Formats: sequence, C-alpha cells, structure tokens
Amino acid sequence: MLDLLNNKKNNLIGVFDSGLGGLSVLKKFLKKLPNYHYIYLGDTARVPYGDKSPEIIYSYTIQAVEFLFKKGCNLVIIACNTASAQALRKLQQEWLPNNYPNRRVLGVIKPLAEAIAENTDNKKIGVIGTNATINSGAYTREIKELNPKLKVYEQAAPLLVPLIEEGRINSPETKIILKSYLAPLKAKKINSLILACTHYPYLQKEIQKIIGKVVIVPDTGDIIAISLKDYLKRHPELNIVSAKAACDFYTSDNPKSFKDLAERFLEKRIKSISRIEL
Repeated sequence: MLDLLNNKKNNLIGVFDSGLGGLSVLKKFLKKLPNYHYIYLGDTARVPYGDKSPEIIYSYTIQAVEFLFKKGCNLVIIACNTASAQALRKLQQEWLPNNYPNRRVLGVIKPLAEAIAENTDNKKIGVIGTNATINSGAYTREIKELNPKLKVYEQAAPLLVPLIEEGRINSPETKIILKSYLAPLKAKKINSLILACTHYPYLQKEIQKIIGKVVIVPDTGDIIAISLKDYLKRHPELNIVSAKAACDFYTSDNPKSFKDLAERFLEKRIKSISRIEL
C-alpha cells in the first residue's frame, strides 16, 4: 500500500476503542492536548472485544486502524486494553512494516505499567480488565520487566463493559458486581489498582470507594495523555502539528445511541457522528 506520509492532510491523531471506553482517554487528550485534530472510532457494533478470540480481535483491530489511516491519521492510539493486549505487538511487528511503515500505532498498556512500576511505594498491584486482557497476562509481563520484585494480581471483570455501554453506571447491580470483582484483590491488600480497560474510569469513584482510600487508583487517561505528549515531542517526523482543535466521531452502530452516551461521558456537545462499516 502507498504510504502518503508527506501529504499535509495526514497529520491527524486517531483514537480507537471497541466502544465508548476510549472516550475516557479522548477526554484527557482534549483537555491536555487540545490543539490537534482527532478522529475517534468506536466499534460499537462488535463491542465487547473481551470475550472474543485473539484472532478475531487482531482482525478487528487491523480493520479499525486501516480506516483511521485512510482518514489521514499518521498516529493511532489503541485506547482499548483488550486490543492492546491481544493485537498491538503483532500489528506493530508484522502488519505495520509491510503496509504503513512510516505510520505508528500505540497502545495503553505500556504507559500504565511504567507509571505503576515507577512508584516506589508499590509492592502489591491489582489489575482488573476484560477476560482477553487478563488471560493475555500483558500487565504482569510489562510490570515484571520493569520491576521483578513487584507482585501482580489480575482479576477478570467481564460484565462491566456491557453495563457501562448500556449507561448503567450507577445501577445497583453494577455496584454489586463491582464489589464481587474487587473482593479478591482487596483480600490481597494491594497498594495500587490498575483499571486495565478504558471503560472502567467511568466507575472510578465507586471503585475507589470499594477498594479503600489507601489504595492508589491512577487516572489512566491522565497517564496516557502525558505519554502521548512526550511521544509527539520525540517524533516530529510524524508531521502531527498543532492545529485548530477538532474531533470527528465514527461508530459502527447506531449514531444516536453513541451520541447520547458520548455527550454524557465527554460532558460536551457533539455536532455529528457518522456510521461506518468495518
């Protein structure tokens, strides 16, 4: 495929998630790095990814990244822990060099792992995520590579994404399910808890309340935004320059449903959302 890196239109930043979860990351980008043009893609027709096979997740991720590249993105942030865990490495090592060698795709796992591992107060780290993220062991590997002395306890929390996507953040059943997922980690007396799914920050207040004030629950969006800011400084060759703040939205399912929840999550009005097929 022809890689038109030098085309001046190819200076956008893509943000991809299986659904609405990546909006928690985009919200921080818009706050901390406002002067860029973003494109957000939520594959809401096929959410959640967490119960799908690695092969399917890889296929879906390539489809999404290619869509964003064709829309003019030189850099794509996979704001989905499941896709980052199951597809990112293979995509970076095999697909990207053969198809778009001058463009870049980043995930969310490494910045979060680095932030946690660098905190000297941490000894026991808890991780909650989808089945696919937890089964991959990606966080344990990343954290152990940075600091082998740390103990990592991972807990799958598969029911949370569907509940969040349905807007049932404050429902009684969500709180009950959340307590059951956090109980094993609480019993381990963890020092920090990684929200290894970009949907989970919408439950952060309740998570903090259940897990206890002494446990650090980092703001994942802040960490990823800081990491992106540093990356852009170090890679001027990507030609991603400051511009008038803008954000285009795409979904693979119902635009109205997406718009209603996205405006609530972003706390801002969205002019339009386009439906696409991947």
